[in-house]
Amino acid sequence: MNIITYNVNGIRAAISKGFIEWLQAAAPDIVCLQEIKAQPDQIPVVEFEALGYHTYWFPAEKKGYSGVGILSKTEPDKVVYGMGIEKYDFEGRFLRADFGDKSVISVYHPSGTTGDERQAFKMQWLSDFQNYVLELKKTRPNLVISGDYNICHRAIDIHDPVRNATSSGFLPEEREWMSGFLNSGFIDSFRYFVKDPHHYTWWSYRAGARSRNLGWRIDYNMVSDELEKSMKRAVILPMAVHSDHCPSLLEIEF
Repeated sequence: MNIITYNVNGIRAAISKGFIEWLQAAAPDIVCLQEIKAQPDQIPVVEFEALGYHTYWFPAEKKGYSGVGILSKTEPDKVVYGMGIEKYDFEGRFLRADFGDKSVISVYHPSGTTGDERQAFKMQWLSDFQNYVLELKKTRPNLVISGDYNICHRAIDIHDPVRNATSSGFLPEEREWMSGFLNSGFIDSFRYFVKDPHHYTWWSYRAGARSRNLGWRIDYNMVSDELEKSMKRAVILPMAVHSDHCPSLLEIEF
């Protein structure tokens, strides 16, 4: 089972840049999408269905903002939209699909880059998200939580850790949260397999950052400890250029 997480920075924009053609060639089993920035009636669902995907969308109520989706070649047993927390579900940040005793989640963590108010919102989200997931884990222990976490965990995950030490996405309290989340029973699948630096999933559009690989690794396929032995491979796919992010892939036995 190949699972990809991909912040497409607007599903319609990504499609205009060849996303569907890329998807046909890559043919992953499950794709967790973030920042779709569209309502379901604005998405060419038929084109995804033609490739053999069942599609599920949880958009933000605010048009052109946020939103998550899941594409799956296997029809899930159950799909859960949101976490049941209104202020987060309003922004379309959490979508879960169950396959037997395993669950795959597409999640889009808030960014705190626009100021103190959103940074505070982000920190509250992180706390509430972890509490929700740990409660879910009691009944659904086999979780793959794929998405844009908007946090670089360690210095190895960012091109300039010194200058970004006070930047949202690399703040000490965010990195501490990430450590705590992993210690609560999850594995950063990419770092499980790949230990060397200079692997990123997001680059600023400014100053040729991507061509110079001045990036951040903020997109993750997190796997619950219970599935450790099922993981086979994890890679980042920087040659896919439909967004300011790139896909991150996990191969796992389901």
